[in-house]
Amino acid sequence: MLFRTVGIILVVGLLTLVACAPYVQHSLDEPLQSPLLETARFITADGEILPVRTWLPKGEPRSIVIGVHGFNDYSRAFAKVGTYLAQQGVAVYAYDQRGFGATRQRGKWPGVELLVKDLRAFIRAVGTRHRNRPLYLLGESMGGAVAMVALAGPEALLVDRLILVAPAVWGGQSLNSWYRSLLWVSAHTLPWLKLTGSSLKIKASDNREMLKRMRADPLIIKETRIDALYGMVQLMDKARKVIPQLHMPTLVLYGGRDQVIPERPICHLLEELPGPHSVAFYPAGYHMLLRDREAERVWQDLVAWLQVPVRMLNSRIPARCLPLLAQTG
Repeated sequence: MLFRTVGIILVVGLLTLVACAPYVQHSLDEPLQSPLLETARFITADGEILPVRTWLPKGEPRSIVIGVHGFNDYSRAFAKVGTYLAQQGVAVYAYDQRGFGATRQRGKWPGVELLVKDLRAFIRAVGTRHRNRPLYLLGESMGGAVAMVALAGPEALLVDRLILVAPAVWGGQSLNSWYRSLLWVSAHTLPWLKLTGSSLKIKASDNREMLKRMRADPLIIKETRIDALYGMVQLMDKARKVIPQLHMPTLVLYGGRDQVIPERPICHLLEELPGPHSVAFYPAGYHMLLRDREAERVWQDLVAWLQVPVRMLNSRIPARCLPLLAQTG
């Protein structure tokens, strides 16, 4: 796995004794303006420009979905599902998170605080534009973790429902102590070092054409800084901790062939969610469920769930989770 590659550089880091700190983007202490949602961009309070993509139905939308993309991805991730939802009368908004896509400091980790702050501001702006319409938050992988943290705490905003697609809840506490130490040392000695992860041979989807397009897309990050990986693990840790605060109706979608997020953290998520929740499990699905070859089935299930009254949601833990939970108590 990726953290084995980190081990190669550990000795180098210790011998050189480079006194570096992980790079984290910073915003201004005082806001420059009120956040502004335009047609193709979202301007944050500190003046950062985040590109925006929208998929709008003909006429007034029945409901609104905000999509939050995954690690090294960007808002185009929702192009197919956004088009489908728009055809069902649902408006979809997505933006490039800081450090990703076409943002100014692409490749530099923005930090959990800024990721969450941007999402909360974006939710507020979209909600203001579409008053009196149900508002749903859809987070994919890293985006799921950002969504979870954004919906917890005293400054959290209300959304009607939360959709988590293979959410990144596999934090540092899920890694053994050796790998955690390895990552910490690497991020604090050689934070600028980039890894590709090509040796991992991870299959993220069975949609080869889509993966080919992603490899050719210049806005997809292919080389990841060590300190960004370190920041990602910190985000997953925070997402794991806030699970008990997520009381809104939640849908968790997960594929049986997901090679990115292990099954056990997903099972723990389902066990700990306090609010009404449902599970959509796809035995042949991969990590990129919304873009797999059988993605349309996932889209259909998503639309069906959004139309189900909250009182009908099923909060049972899937049977295949029970052995995994029993192993860890």
